[in-house]
Amino acid sequence: MSWSPIRRIRDFMDGEAAGGLVLMAAAAAALVIANSPWSDAYFAALAAYLGPLSVLHWINDGLMAVFFLLVGLEIKREVLNGELATARNRVLPGVAAVGGMLVPALIYAGFNLHDAAALKGWAVPTATDIAFALGVLSLLGNRVPVSLKVFLTALAIIDDLGAVIIIALFYTGGLSPAWLAAALGTLVLLGALNRFGVARLWPYLVLGVLLWVLVLRSGVHATLAGVALALLIPLRQSGSGTAALASEHSPLLRLEHALHRVVPFLIIPIFGFANAGLSFAGLSPAALVEPLTLGVAGGLLVGKVIGVFGFSALAIRCGVATLPHGARWIQLFGVALLCGIGFTMSLFIGLLAFADAPLLQSEVKVGILCGSFLAGLSGWAVLRWASPGR
Repeated sequence: MSWSPIRRIRDFMDGEAAGGLVLMAAAAAALVIANSPWSDAYFAALAAYLGPLSVLHWINDGLMAVFFLLVGLEIKREVLNGELATARNRVLPGVAAVGGMLVPALIYAGFNLHDAAALKGWAVPTATDIAFALGVLSLLGNRVPVSLKVFLTALAIIDDLGAVIIIALFYTGGLSPAWLAAALGTLVLLGALNRFGVARLWPYLVLGVLLWVLVLRSGVHATLAGVALALLIPLRQSGSGTAALASEHSPLLRLEHALHRVVPFLIIPIFGFANAGLSFAGLSPAALVEPLTLGVAGGLLVGKVIGVFGFSALAIRCGVATLPHGARWIQLFGVALLCGIGFTMSLFIGLLAFADAPLLQSEVKVGILCGSFLAGLSGWAVLRWASPGR
C-alpha cells in the first residue's frame, strides 16, 4: 500500500536527495559522539584491529574500494554510453571540472606556500561530493533546469576521475615491485575475461578481491583496485553495436545496479561516520584561522566557484561550449557554488595526505566542514532566489 512504512522507505531511497541526507545524518552523528561522553569508545572502536587492519583501515581501504568501484563503473558507462559519450557533451563539464580542480589547489597553495608539510594537502579542496551536491540541488525541485543537474553529474564524474588520477600519482609511495607485478598480472587476467566476452560477474569479482589484496600490499592505495576492476568489466552483453552496448543485462549495468543502494546508503555513511568525528576538545578557536584550514575552506568556497563558473563562462564566451539548455547565468553560478561541497572525497584525500599527522587531519576536517557547509548553503540560497517562479 502506498502509505505503508516499507513503501515510504523505498520512495525515500529512490529520491535524489536521499543519499546526501543519509550522509549528512551520519556526519552529524559522528560530530556529536566525538564530543560526548562516548568519544573514547568511538575512537577506540575505530582503532581496534580486526585481523591485519584496524576497523578504520578496513573502512577506508576496504569499503571505500567498493565506492571507487562504483565510481569507475559510472565513469565507464558515461564515457561509452552516457552524457560524456560525445565530444560536444564533454566540453563544458570537462572545462568546468579542470577549473574546479586547478583554482582550489592554487588557493590552498597560496595559504600554505611556506609550509612544506601542509602543502601535501593541496588536492583536498579539488574534489566535489556528488551525493551532497545533488542532494541540495534536488531539494529545489523543478526550480532548477534538468540540464543543470545533468551538467553537475557529468562534472562530478570527471572530477572523480581527476581525484583518482591525483591519488594514483601523488598519494602512492613505497612501491613493492613484486606485489605490483602480481597486481598487473591479475589485471591481464581481467582483461582476458573481458576480451573473450565472459558475461558472468563472479569471475570478475573473485579476481577483483585478489586484485585488492595485491594492490594493498604493493604500496598503491588499495581503493584504486576498485577503479581498475570497474574499467575491465564489460558494458556490452555480447557482440557489438548500440543494442549490445545499451543492454540492461550487461555485466557492468548489473553490478552498477547492485551497488546503487549499497554504496550511498551503507558504505558512504559508514565512511562519513568513521571519519567526520572531530573532537573539539583539543582544538582552540585559532584552528579556524590556521593557514591549512583557510586553504581548504577557501579552496572549496571560493576556488570552486571561480574555477567552475569562470572556466565555464570562458568556454561559453569563446564559443566552444553552450550554456545548459533552459539555464541562466545566475543558476550556473549557483551550481558552481554547490561544487564547493567536497565532503567525502576531500576527507579521503586529507586522510591520505596527513596519514601520520592527527593535528593536521583535524584542521583539514574543520576546513572541509566549514567550506562545504557555506558552499552548500550559498548555492541553495542563490538557486532558490534565482528561480522563485519555476
